[in-house]
Amino acid sequence: MQFMIKAMDGENKLEKRLEVRAQHIENIQKVKEYGSVICAGGLLDEEGKMKGSFLILDFESKELFDRYLAREPYIIHKVWEDVQIEICNTVIQNDEIKIKKRIISLLLKCPG
Repeated sequence: MQFMIKAMDGENKLEKRLEVRAQHIENIQKVKEYGSVICAGGLLDEEGKMKGSFLILDFESKELFDRYLAREPYIIHKVWEDVQIEICNTVIQNDEIKIKKRIISLLLKCPG
């Protein structure tokens, strides 16, 4: 299942965002290594300042997606105030993701 997240930072949360950013990047890197990040980035205001985030993620189930959300540092530390989630269907995506998923699938089928 693919999920699109649009998460807007709370008012005056830029300092908190910067404080927690390393934890967020470490967490999303693990999710990427698992093969679940299609794309992710920051939302900017007209002055180029960070105001939120967008992510398109692919998990095998809603339960795994919910586990990701429960561990997301920007949620835990209340950087994101308004989080909108939609189930989506990405038509064009980075081939790197498809290759990693194929490798994981093949590895899981190999006898130990």
